[in-house]
Amino acid sequence: MDKLGYIEIRITGSKGNFDLSPDNFDIKDIMSLLDNAENLLYPGDKKDRPSISYKIEAGSVKHIFKTSIQQIIMLNAVIGQVSQEQSIDFLDLGPAKAFENIQDLAKKRDYTVSITTSLNNTNEVRIDHATKFYRTEAIWADAEFYFYGKVTNAGGKDKANIHVLTEQYGSIRIQTPISFLEQYDENLLYKTFGIRATGKQHSETGEIDPSSLHFLELIDYQPKYDEPYLKALRDNAKKSWLGNINPDEWLKEIRRGYNA
Repeated sequence: MDKLGYIEIRITGSKGNFDLSPDNFDIKDIMSLLDNAENLLYPGDKKDRPSISYKIEAGSVKHIFKTSIQQIIMLNAVIGQVSQEQSIDFLDLGPAKAFENIQDLAKKRDYTVSITTSLNNTNEVRIDHATKFYRTEAIWADAEFYFYGKVTNAGGKDKANIHVLTEQYGSIRIQTPISFLEQYDENLLYKTFGIRATGKQHSETGEIDPSSLHFLELIDYQPKYDEPYLKALRDNAKKSWLGNINPDEWLKEIRRGYNA
């Protein structure tokens, strides 16, 4: 069994006249921290990630997330660099958003958040209303994308989305106007389409922010082997440069005097 370690997210502050404690820490904030901790520990594909256990303790409120010691060691290095540079611009999208969400919580509720690990001489990053752990806007630029894949879901009660399974990006979710889905006559599910969308892209790494994708246009995409079209291309080639080539001389040149 892998050795385990943990990260601790300690939050201090008050709710009205009462100091913050596990008894008055709201469940919505707990749910948000669960997502953020997962993105800090495993920013990539989470399908086969190791287990993460959770417990909450007093003092004021300690959120403890236990998992593989290897991930704790890597996260400790990230915490140290974030603390030293007071910036999250170097982070991948998942951890960067996690820090932004924790920063929002600290600013909105006037909390102080400390993130440490179980390692000896752990690094620490502190987040409060005065810190500014947000990505630099200039790094994330508006861009236009074309995605091709199978539609696996479409709709939504308030915010409609189209889910597309692509080879390059996996499953992506694109915010789509309800008016488009209402007017589209055919069933989209399990059919392959191209979708033109806008979103944010990292100006240095090219990474796409999947939460920023907005639908522009649906493109009918039915790739097929078109023999008449390919035959026409071959015939045109024969009439042009291929028609001026002596096959025997061309083969000798390719062989460069060697026997086959």
